[in-house]
Amino acid sequence: MIEDLHHATPPVPSSALGAVRLADWGVIRAQGEEAAKFLHTQLTQDLALQTGAQARLAGYCSAKGRLLATMLAVKPDDQSVLLALPAEVLPATVKRLSMFVLRAKCKLSDDSASWAVWGLSGAQARDWLAEAGAATGTATQAAAGAEATPATVWSVSRVALADGREALAVRLPDDGLTPRFLLLQPADAPAPALPVIDPEEWRGLDVTAGLAWVRQGTVEQFVPQMLNLELLGGVNFQKGCYPGQEIVARSQYRGTIKRRTHLFALDGSDADATPGQEIFHSADPEQPAGMVAGFGRQEGRPLLLAEVKLAALESGTLHLGSATGAVLTPRSLPYVIGEPE
Repeated sequence: MIEDLHHATPPVPSSALGAVRLADWGVIRAQGEEAAKFLHTQLTQDLALQTGAQARLAGYCSAKGRLLATMLAVKPDDQSVLLALPAEVLPATVKRLSMFVLRAKCKLSDDSASWAVWGLSGAQARDWLAEAGAATGTATQAAAGAEATPATVWSVSRVALADGREALAVRLPDDGLTPRFLLLQPADAPAPALPVIDPEEWRGLDVTAGLAWVRQGTVEQFVPQMLNLELLGGVNFQKGCYPGQEIVARSQYRGTIKRRTHLFALDGSDADATPGQEIFHSADPEQPAGMVAGFGRQEGRPLLLAEVKLAALESGTLHLGSATGAVLTPRSLPYVIGEPE
């Protein structure tokens, strides 16, 4: 199986180029002069030094270092932080975070009704953002329209909407073939003037980028490194304490990471997978060898991210659901999984 890990990723199909409303996503608002400071003490990333031009991929862990949620943090202004994340884990996340606010000058709320979360991909989306961003007339964007588009992963640009309001665009990781962006705009704003993407094709782009979001079926299943979160810029090992920090750091520096997330194609064009579904190895049908972390399609073909035992990649085959289930064929990730330093 090892040689199969170098299988080339096919070009992104036209069906995955454009825009899609991510109806299964929501937004938490942290409001107040200590909003960023409070979240800094709770998440795996540094929000204290975050600027409005930066997004933060972050995890929220239990005391045992297991991920309760993964999210994208942006700062629309100095007094607030927006956390975009899958809606299915939002209520529990905002409830748990609220328990620890105590005397901090920060108020947490579900602000999903105020925001529409969009996924954008491809050169046409990049050009649309450049044109809209240039219209804001900010200092960084004035030189050229191209500079209005977030150029590096996790960078943020402000986008002027047709009705005069602003949206926030975040550059997302991709597979190296096509640019991707997350757009946060007012819920009643017009849809981006781009071709419509099928939601499963968008999730396929997440999968080929090696980016798995914690869903209901995977809550408390992974420490951040099992999802390759630190490789994607989602963990800051120099920041102060947060829930589970000691376990996350120990996993990083003591070489105890024995499971990682890999990219696979799933046999059968009609095959489906669900985050949280178990993966089995051909040589050990009784014990799960891993778990589905993300699922999507590329031109209809099923792809998944699966967190698996590293030893299970050395020989034999991996299967979905049981040792006789659909075969998982390894594919290349756009980043290298190496040993912790």
